[in-house]
Amino acid sequence: MTVMKQFTFDSSHQLKDYDGPCANLHGHTYKLEVYVSGPLTKQGFVIDFAILKQIVQENVVKILDHHHLNNIIEQPTAENITEWIWGKIADPISNKSKTLRLSKVILWETPTSCAILEK
Repeated sequence: MTVMKQFTFDSSHQLKDYDGPCANLHGHTYKLEVYVSGPLTKQGFVIDFAILKQIVQENVVKILDHHHLNNIIEQPTAENITEWIWGKIADPISNKSKTLRLSKVILWETPTSCAILEK
């Protein structure tokens, strides 16, 4: 079974060595989707949404929201941000239970453009 929780955060960034408008300082309201897979517990959960929210808030949203992403991630493309997010939450999720795993992260940079990391 897989569950998903959505988050949003606002950040600025600019792309280095890029010939286009995204080389200029600009911002986005990012939408983040976090997917966790595992068996159902006897209570009927894969993971309690409150626990998932706490993990993502503490390890991602609190760090990225209303910050300049270039100060955190060297080249903050949607793809690199998605990989950074995966690295921040995969272990805390699997540490909650040996049967849980982060299975997919989708980061929407705009309403029509996203990066997807699935393992």
